[in-house]
Amino acid sequence: MGNTITMIRLMILGVSLAFVLLGCSKTTNEPTHEEDSIKKPIQVVTTIAQIGEPMQIIGGDRVEVTSLMGPGVDPHLYEATQGDIATLQNADIIFYNGLYLEGNLGDIFNKLRETKPVFAIGETIDEGRLLKDEEGATDPHIWFDLDLWKEALESATDELIKFSPDDASYFEQNKQAYFSKIDELKAEAIEKMSSIPKEQRILVTAHDAFGYFGRMYDIEVVGLQGLSTEDEVGISDIHSTVDLLLEKKVPSVFVESSINQNSIKAVIEGAAKKGLDVTLGGELFSDAMGAAGTEEGTYLGMYRHNVNTVYDGLTRSVNE
Repeated sequence: MGNTITMIRLMILGVSLAFVLLGCSKTTNEPTHEEDSIKKPIQVVTTIAQIGEPMQIIGGDRVEVTSLMGPGVDPHLYEATQGDIATLQNADIIFYNGLYLEGNLGDIFNKLRETKPVFAIGETIDEGRLLKDEEGATDPHIWFDLDLWKEALESATDELIKFSPDDASYFEQNKQAYFSKIDELKAEAIEKMSSIPKEQRILVTAHDAFGYFGRMYDIEVVGLQGLSTEDEVGISDIHSTVDLLLEKKVPSVFVESSINQNSIKAVIEGAAKKGLDVTLGGELFSDAMGAAGTEEGTYLGMYRHNVNTVYDGLTRSVNE
């Protein structure tokens, strides 16, 4: 009898131990329901940081944004590296400006579009609101018109919502909060730019990237190169720009962070030979933003920097 009871107890202990071991095995080797429910961030890849940084704000912790082109990089001339192609292939969704800004990446985007969402946010803008040069080429630098850029970012947000409908209200709330900051910047910029005397509103830069900026604030813009930095700067371009500076008594000209400064320096030297002391008004951010972690490394900060730099340069007295 005693042996029977002992046997039963040993059997119960063995079964209990088996259940414990089974439980441990399940805990350590199989994902829990809670782990299954954790969503990984949507992998968003953008070409320029003017798209990437705002989309990180709008997407919040639901997205992870990578921008291919960093500070000082010229998107007109950009060639994709093998690393870039791998990054694009691993993306869930891709946003680029379009309007031929990233001209060398067109074939890559067309191929990727076969397997994932690839979206040109600039090409959602009504064509009648886009600027064109004398030869009919569209100006792609739409981020310098705050209203147009809001429309472009809104279209990107809509695509993000299509990709992840469950996050729609979250993305929408973030977008509205960010757009109110853009509206505040617009009011600030209009007030500052409108205080520059009309006859002094002439912005001379390395290439023609500030057309939308000029249209928004009623400023005449002169770019030594055309819309693309692939355009050549000729001696006649420099001479005609010097003549304009002399005629209008323009106090300052500006370099750009992503463009060679030699042409602007040639203009300053040409004006000096004719007796006009034209100063370098400062560095503007055109095709690229500033370094990450700086104010100029944000879209709003970059734009505000340009407004303040242009204001300071154009309100400087000639030969002061």
